[in-house]
Amino acid sequence: MSLMSNNVIPGNHGRIFGTNATEDIDLKEIKKAIQLLDGVTDVVVNNHVFPREITIYSNKIIDIHQIENKVKSVGFHAIPKDSLEI
Repeated sequence: MSLMSNNVIPGNHGRIFGTNATEDIDLKEIKKAIQLLDGVTDVVVNNHVFPREITIYSNKIIDIHQIENKVKSVGFHAIPKDSLEI
């Protein structure tokens, strides 16, 4: 467990999450819920892969549990993928 593995780190690299949502309307609801978190600057949904991916960019450190809970509140799951090499 480290700072990189437990958080979304500020910067232009973002953090990728997989989700079990497949419908566009559900992905839009997830995006809207995540954007409510303090520090989130952008949320990008990749509809061209399965499972769908959500990349989250921030301007401050955000605990991944906050993101997971926001997505759960919409009725889906978000699972962080491995950290990107910076």
